[in-house]
Amino acid sequence: MAETQQQGSGPALTGLTQQQAEAARKTHGWNELPRPKRAGPLVVFLRQFSNFLVVILIVAGIIAFTLGEYADTLAIGLVIALNGVLGFVQEWRAETALESLRSMLSPQALVLRDGRERLIAARELVPGDLVILEAGARIPADAAVQEAAGLRVDESALTGESVPIDKAPNGEAAAVYAGTVVAAGRALAEVTATGAQTAFGQIAALTGSVGLKKTSLQVQLGRLARQLGFAALAIAAAILGLGIYMGRGVAEMFMTGLSLSVAMVPEGLPAVVTITLALGAAAMVRQQALARRLQAVETLGAASVICTDKTGTLTENKMTVTRVWTLDRSYQVTGTGYDPAGHIAFEGAVIGARDDAVLAALLEAGLTCTHASLHREGGHWEMTGAPTEGALVTLGYKGWADPPPPDTVLAEIPFSSERKRMSVLVRRGGAAKVLTKGAPEQVLSICSQVMTQDGPRGLGAEEAAAITAAYEAMAGEGLRVIGLAAGAAESGTIAEEDMTFLGLAGLIDPPRPEVRPAISAARSAGIRVIMITGDSPLTAQAIAGQLGLPAARTVTGAELETLDEGELSQLLQEEVLFARTRPAHKMRIVSALQEQHQIVAMTGDGVNDAPALKKADIGVSMGVRGTDVAKDASDLVLLDDNFATIVRAIGEGRRQFTNVRKFVRYLLSSNAGEVIALLINILIGGPLIFLATQILWMNLVTDGVTAVALGLEKGEPDQMEHPPRRKDTPILGRAGIATILALGLYTGLASLWLFLHLLDGNEDLARTAAFTAMVIFEKASVFAFRSLHLPCWRIGFFSNPFLLAALAVTIGAQVTAVYWPPLQALLHTAPLGSGEWMLIGLLVLPILLVPEILKTLRYLRTRRGRPVPAAA
Repeated sequence: MAETQQQGSGPALTGLTQQQAEAARKTHGWNELPRPKRAGPLVVFLRQFSNFLVVILIVAGIIAFTLGEYADTLAIGLVIALNGVLGFVQEWRAETALESLRSMLSPQALVLRDGRERLIAARELVPGDLVILEAGARIPADAAVQEAAGLRVDESALTGESVPIDKAPNGEAAAVYAGTVVAAGRALAEVTATGAQTAFGQIAALTGSVGLKKTSLQVQLGRLARQLGFAALAIAAAILGLGIYMGRGVAEMFMTGLSLSVAMVPEGLPAVVTITLALGAAAMVRQQALARRLQAVETLGAASVICTDKTGTLTENKMTVTRVWTLDRSYQVTGTGYDPAGHIAFEGAVIGARDDAVLAALLEAGLTCTHASLHREGGHWEMTGAPTEGALVTLGYKGWADPPPPDTVLAEIPFSSERKRMSVLVRRGGAAKVLTKGAPEQVLSICSQVMTQDGPRGLGAEEAAAITAAYEAMAGEGLRVIGLAAGAAESGTIAEEDMTFLGLAGLIDPPRPEVRPAISAARSAGIRVIMITGDSPLTAQAIAGQLGLPAARTVTGAELETLDEGELSQLLQEEVLFARTRPAHKMRIVSALQEQHQIVAMTGDGVNDAPALKKADIGVSMGVRGTDVAKDASDLVLLDDNFATIVRAIGEGRRQFTNVRKFVRYLLSSNAGEVIALLINILIGGPLIFLATQILWMNLVTDGVTAVALGLEKGEPDQMEHPPRRKDTPILGRAGIATILALGLYTGLASLWLFLHLLDGNEDLARTAAFTAMVIFEKASVFAFRSLHLPCWRIGFFSNPFLLAALAVTIGAQVTAVYWPPLQALLHTAPLGSGEWMLIGLLVLPILLVPEILKTLRYLRTRRGRPVPAAA
């Protein structure tokens, strides 16, 4: 049994009695964070009907019911219900999925109660309880260390600092925090705060102080809905007044006004938007990203800045030795994490402990002077213990060093923040020796010799200077540097003197391999990436360099506090990264970027990231290692913790917004044609060209199905070559309005000409021909909206089979409406002959040809002199 030197001494501690614990719980409550208020299923369902267009539809449905138009009422009601159900299902499903990921605090805790150890539920802890902490345990509450042996705590989830912190019974080092993990050692700690009073809980409260934000798509659709709604009401009222002024009946003109308002408002828009976003969200789940809100992915597609945490997000959160230095050799180490599949190389040749005596001695020290261990579980290597020690054990395996047999360690002096080194007494082959590891300057201070390929030699000023220079050079590259030494133990005790310096090991939390290309892809799409970490500036700079992330300047949290808002805004114009930051700093940076009208995405996994995740326009948390506070604050959860998934989500978001623009323009161009035909027909005094039921049929049945299929268009080949859209980018814009008016004018006039041309014979036949022509025109016009700037031959004629199927179904439905008696009675249609069909066919040709010719000419002009990539 190894002897250990413990830190801290005092009277025997027996803990609270059960009665004292129950009394304290009445005052302090349970040791759990208050769950954020969540709307019940009824509230979630009802808020799906807050969209302005949906409100207009509800009013239109009530009016139609009052007037006895029950078919219209039923059709409008079905659209409203479909929109509500789809939105509710997606939102509720996301919340339910997140509930299954919850593990807010450690479920159990080992405490001293009534003078004996007891295992209780962590939620039962109260201030004053004595908890026993061991390596690998999650700390269940804020506490003050009373007794400790080599205690080191991983606080990365709280602070972002990737290196474990030494803890001891005295001073600031005595404080340990809920949600952090014991990396090494053992301790007895007195609980000082539980639940919402912990540091973890206070950051969660800070997260809750950030209000809900609307996505850019919600803002744009809300604005469009209001504009369309007011325009529809104004035009309907004007037509009602004009008709009465011209001597028409009030009832007739009221129905005409209702028909016009129904024609102007794209009834299918809320349902189409919801269906498109829901299908996009389902596609993202298959790509390992869970959208907690339908609009989340679309907003990420508009992101102009990604603010990202480093530890665990850009990096693996697994310390790895990348370099080993001895006085006469320098070695490179391959592989990352705790998988020992890598190797050690010297001058390009793979080398191991059997080939190099100095390297063998260094590897032995790293393997033996440790409490860490590796084990294989489910095909993956897992590490137990402190990350630094785990990295040294992994290094020993990579160098084919023999692991120490059991009971090799006879005694130990644990690592402490004062000594900054750890020593063990071991016996190998009958001889005892001391092995030491720690901060290079502390290890160097107890050495009188240095090991070389020719054996030990005296440690003079020249050798010490070489060691110090190597240490400083490695530290300057952002490496955490560990010194290792060995010495004789003639007295059989640990004597940290006259030891032989073996060498240095340089460690780093390595970047995740997929992150560099993901950052490159983001930057090529015009998206800026800013690292905001709690780690040291040197480490942050080193990781940024490895990731190809430009950073002309590194600013610490302390420096950030000295800047006013204007200086911070100016700083954010530069290529900058932030180190040694706290949660409030992250929120301030996000706010400053939003003041510059940037759409900000924030990624992170720790509780320290949660406030900024919620403040950002789009918060992206990690689903595997992310804390529940971070997940609750986020809009998108990466189920595979893969930074590259963010870039795929950006592409999906751009596709979604582009497709929303496509089908909004498509629906409005269809409605514009109906409105123009109705308006001109009323002005010239003709009979109604379209009945209200026919307008609903066009808008809900034929247009709605086609618009949903249009929303399934694949991402365009060049969508990631364009910079992010501005925050105030309208869904329509001038070009969109011009296209809508041009197509609406043609389809409205063409259908009106056909109606008037056939009116002399049979009014029902003329109305049926105009009604059918408008449906066919609208189906043909969808090809003009498959891309807003590329011709169909560029994106592929058959790349969207759903659209082709939708066209076949809707045209088939229209033919059925013309010839099937039940639908003839409902829609007041009459059978068409071959002559009417030929006229419709001739009138539809310009809709198919003109947009394609114009887009082809524009495409060839912009691509002149550049190679044209193959169609997607």
